[in-house]
Amino acid sequence: MIVVTGGAGFIGSALIWKLNARGISDILVVDDLNTSEKWKNLPPLRFAEYLDRLDFIAKLESNVFGSAIDAILHMGACSSTTESNAAYLMENNYRYTLRIAQWWEKHPKTRLIYASSAATYGDGNQGYADNEAGLQDLRPLNMYGYSKQLFDLRAQRSGWLDGIAGLKFFNVFGPNEYHKGDMRSLICKAYSRVRSEGKIRLFKSYNAAFKDGEQVRDFIYVKDAVEMALYFLDNPGVNGIYNIGTGRSRSWNDVAAALFAAAGVSGKVEYIPMPPGLQEKYQYKTQADCAKLVSRGCVHKCLSLEEAVGDYARNYLAHNAYLENA
Repeated sequence: MIVVTGGAGFIGSALIWKLNARGISDILVVDDLNTSEKWKNLPPLRFAEYLDRLDFIAKLESNVFGSAIDAILHMGACSSTTESNAAYLMENNYRYTLRIAQWWEKHPKTRLIYASSAATYGDGNQGYADNEAGLQDLRPLNMYGYSKQLFDLRAQRSGWLDGIAGLKFFNVFGPNEYHKGDMRSLICKAYSRVRSEGKIRLFKSYNAAFKDGEQVRDFIYVKDAVEMALYFLDNPGVNGIYNIGTGRSRSWNDVAAALFAAAGVSGKVEYIPMPPGLQEKYQYKTQADCAKLVSRGCVHKCLSLEEAVGDYARNYLAHNAYLENA
């Protein structure tokens, strides 16, 4: 059995979609549905059982599952970069991951893959290389990033990175993110207005090195992200911390142009002020260094930004469609 925590969420449900495409359905979905609309990601998917996150961790620590778990893909976390409740992030992101890892330490034959984040890199002054020796030098810009870094550091100190894989996801976008509210990608949030008005809003730049809209990110399509993540399921001997990105940075202006093209409109960009609270925590550039990943044998070729936005807009956003296998 494969456990996917956060299995009703964005990346988690996409992982299940890809596992289903491989013919795998012996999957336990773990999540916290509450009043969220993320349950809508589940109907097209095939899985054996669902458990609330608190029920799962209690059963796990009570050894209810015995040796039934072959792998845990731990994607469950609060992914809001603007979440200000530090206590909640410490419990939900750090402590929950720690409890799973402490269980794994007693059951090392189970494959454990967990989601870290590119938010751990902060302003990028230390670069974007997934070099474990430099973990302590990273300074995240928000509490979300720190909650992720804290577990990376604990895993390093405990020697767990020799047996588990931590994945630093960069800017992932694509179908099944509809429930994420303000944390949805700009592509998702802007699509309706682009279609109806031919307009998109981007933040002005407050860094002289970047013109308005020329701030850059490593945007990776969720279909590519999960393909790369499952490389670690297929290769249990590949462990440590790895970047999950395209290795290329593209501007927000590029994103706008790709969305205009996908929607078939001649669009206009409006540059708007950045909220004051965000200005100090804003990343002007991210770009995954993928050399380590490639050196371990993962040579997946990601779609270009234009190809990915086109697929997302035409096949999903235009129909409010979810990931589903034929």
